[in-house]
Amino acid sequence: MARLPSDRTTPAPVPPRIAPVWVLGASVLGISVAGPLTRLSSADPLAIAIGRIAFSLIAIGVMLAMTGEWRQFRKLIRSEWLLAIGAGVVLALHFWSWNASIHLTTIAASTTLVTSLQPGFVAVLSIFVVHEIPSRRQLLGLGIATLGAISITVPDFLSGAATVATPAPLLGNLLSIGAAAAAATYMVVGRRLRSRLGAWSYVALVYSAALVTLLLIAAVAGIHVAPQPSRDVLIFVALAIGPMLLGHTGMNWALEHLPAYVVNLTMLGEPVGATLLAAILPGIHEIPRWTTLAGGAVILVGFIVTVWKRDENVELVEAP
Repeated sequence: MARLPSDRTTPAPVPPRIAPVWVLGASVLGISVAGPLTRLSSADPLAIAIGRIAFSLIAIGVMLAMTGEWRQFRKLIRSEWLLAIGAGVVLALHFWSWNASIHLTTIAASTTLVTSLQPGFVAVLSIFVVHEIPSRRQLLGLGIATLGAISITVPDFLSGAATVATPAPLLGNLLSIGAAAAAATYMVVGRRLRSRLGAWSYVALVYSAALVTLLLIAAVAGIHVAPQPSRDVLIFVALAIGPMLLGHTGMNWALEHLPAYVVNLTMLGEPVGATLLAAILPGIHEIPRWTTLAGGAVILVGFIVTVWKRDENVELVEAP
């Protein structure tokens, strides 16, 4: 799980055994497979979210035991437990809405909207939650990204174009934007906890709250969660290993050796990688329309404008 970078934004003094750029490359590949794998699953979007988080928690539990970070739970006060629950609830909504969007719109549109709109939402929410005023550069980046999002969404609204793979592009785009807003809310709400907990203890707490939230929603809505076909179970495992363990964990490790803005900018590789994989993978073969590519390029420019600054702590974007 991606988290706030520490105040240290300069490379670590002791060179790591593995070149950080190689780790970042593997991380981008890990997060890029999330969209295509979700599309390939036949399970309900809610079941996909539950499966992904459940298998992730198995690995997280092992790391908690190995690192001893579980002891950090003892120092949390009641308000921080409530923050964890709140962060988990919005994280659950993020995964649910994003999974649903993947089955309604193109993978290129969904991943671009979710990844690149988050910094803008974080900037806006920070005004009300932590009373941080965005800089002019951040506001400019937000404006550019918003124009890009409009250029992706409006053509789908005007044309009403739908295919078997993307039956409701407009709804899917709106769900992607909602997923970006939910992820940004999760990041802002969980900011205080991330300063009090280690990486593994933080994600264990929030992922557990998200899993309980999703299970309650499934129970109330009567959505079938288990058992799932073996093919879908394998996809759930792959989503836990690729985007979560390889992708998010790799980026958290890279934050110890590279400036935060460098790690943040590597997130630009996710929509590119996801789009390429969607185009070549059997069972998908999805080529996005030119308006999606153009709008995505505009959004990515807004993303760069928002996060590009060497001497500033930057909020690490939460990948889908």
